[in-house]
Amino acid sequence: MSVEQKSVDTIRILSAEAIEKAKSGHPGICMGAAPIGYELFARHLNFSYRNPAWDNRDRFVLSAGHGSMMLYSLLHLFGYDVTMEDIVNFRQLGSRTPGHPEYGKTAGVETSTGPLGQGVGNAVGFAVAEAHLAALFNRPGFPVVDHYTYVLTGDGCLEEGIGYEACSFAGTQKLGKLILLYDCNDITIEGNMKNTFSEDVATRFIAQGWQVLRVNDANNLFTLGDAIEKAKKETERPTIIICKSVIGYGSPLAGSADCHGAPIGEANIAATKEKLGWTEAPFTVPEDVKKHCLDLAEERSAKEREWNELFAEYEKAYPVLAAEYRRFMSGIEPDWDEVKNQLPAFDKPEATRSCGGKVLNAIAKNLPNVMSGSADLAPSTKTELKGCEYFSPEHREGCNIHFGIREHAMAAICNGIQLHGGLKAVCSTFFSFVDYMKAGVRMTALMQLPVVYVMTHDSIGVGEDGPTHQPMEQLLMMRSIPGINVYRPCDGTETYAAFKAAFTQKRPTVIVETRQNLPAYEHDSDSALKGAYVLADCEGTPDVLLIASGSEVELCMKAKDILAAEGIKSRVISMACIEEFERQSEEYRDSVILKDVKARVCVEAASHYSWYRYSRDFGEVIAMTGFGTSGPAKQLFEYFGFTAENVAEKAKRSIENVKLGRFSH
Repeated sequence: MSVEQKSVDTIRILSAEAIEKAKSGHPGICMGAAPIGYELFARHLNFSYRNPAWDNRDRFVLSAGHGSMMLYSLLHLFGYDVTMEDIVNFRQLGSRTPGHPEYGKTAGVETSTGPLGQGVGNAVGFAVAEAHLAALFNRPGFPVVDHYTYVLTGDGCLEEGIGYEACSFAGTQKLGKLILLYDCNDITIEGNMKNTFSEDVATRFIAQGWQVLRVNDANNLFTLGDAIEKAKKETERPTIIICKSVIGYGSPLAGSADCHGAPIGEANIAATKEKLGWTEAPFTVPEDVKKHCLDLAEERSAKEREWNELFAEYEKAYPVLAAEYRRFMSGIEPDWDEVKNQLPAFDKPEATRSCGGKVLNAIAKNLPNVMSGSADLAPSTKTELKGCEYFSPEHREGCNIHFGIREHAMAAICNGIQLHGGLKAVCSTFFSFVDYMKAGVRMTALMQLPVVYVMTHDSIGVGEDGPTHQPMEQLLMMRSIPGINVYRPCDGTETYAAFKAAFTQKRPTVIVETRQNLPAYEHDSDSALKGAYVLADCEGTPDVLLIASGSEVELCMKAKDILAAEGIKSRVISMACIEEFERQSEEYRDSVILKDVKARVCVEAASHYSWYRYSRDFGEVIAMTGFGTSGPAKQLFEYFGFTAENVAEKAKRSIENVKLGRFSH
């Protein structure tokens, strides 16, 4: 047996053993796709196991994340900091080898994958980032940005809608350095795919502008290697390599759905070892395989030394450009005083989407690594970067992106752009359409990527477009995602604060903006950075607290005047970002929302569920309990009770609730 074949079988056996010990996992893909993974790492992937974050490494994305044990085996064999103890502890609490790959937890893992198709979108984002940075920094003789993105998918990734969206975008953009390795084994959890996925995948990808190559036997390393080299030579089209494999290869369950998502059992592992001629003790890598793979890892890692030498010469030839490259890759923060100087006073009524467009453009003038895109709505979301081309095959330097009507892929692609390094990803759409991209936004939060999501047309203020376009539950949905900030600014100054937070914090941010004009208020943007603050107060202790976000702050300000005319003192609190407010000290929170003032009114033209923690027992909530309807925005606000008069009435009711000890809910 050749050492190459022995290495492939090592991946199969290690994977099966680790999954058996964990009593859970997906051995089928690990055993069937093992030769694909081995050939890629051994002969083609440029990486540095000593420096997994090397800028110019090739990116490998395991979109079929359930095959994680195959990836961990590869990383172990090729020198990464994945020990045999990590392999043995596969899927255990606190281990560095979780059930699906997790970004930041395991050396060599480029992105968190598992939800099928997300990794395809991430890989497209990596390829976009590579092409854009190459256009900005490469010069004749100095390809300092020059690497490939490989993504391994199974049948499920290509069945998911996000797979269609992302691959269509990649073909349109002619991302020639994107190579998709399709582990085609015709099996999913429910069995053979003939009843669910009968289309001609090759023809579909040709129609999407891809080069299509075939490997009829995934166990043939020579044919696999030849296909990968051919894919690398195609610069005008991304490439899919359709690799026919056998799920669970080598085991008695080969070709069966029984080995997809469950351990194959001790008896079947023994039978597999006998068939493959395996005589090693459990969790053992043969010495010749160990040496062979580490020697290959040294060869692959030599590419980093070559790149360092190239970059040293690049610095001599282009010192200014080299310094800018380093600035991009190390992270840039804009000069916020300079950004502010470029902005208008925000002292007139204006839609916060318009304010947001001005803020974003002022930031981009000070932050050259921003890439901003929209799902075909930039004229409405105001997120186009002025004076900048759109990214395209003809203009790779373009910093605007036409994502097309592909919200789900847009989120995943932006995750890939952000993960690549060197760039800041911004994307936008109407807020009601965040439903289409929620899975991608969730992955953003899970990986704590500082992607900026701009969501406009934020409420029933959309008006005549009706309930399909009027977000109700979306604010609650976004706020429920751990680790994400959701800002809903009430004016231009708060909008500036929201963008400042988004571009300085190491977490994702959703900025929710209005279609309709809102009044401007006199206040300090730094107050809004704390999430909530007192926008308007009274002398002494208020009788009632009026709490709102976004467009409904205006109603509270007007209600304050109505109440004052009746001798009722009130405090108006703008709750721009609940998550940021909750991170403030208890002392600060209590100074804004006074504990002793139990009469409260919370107002938001969205789901009511966010507000009971603040209204408490005696407070009133004015919010949506159902969907909106079609009609002029002003009439809709009145129809659903979003008026200053109603806020004032609810304030008086809350004061009465406190006096009578009457719960409001």
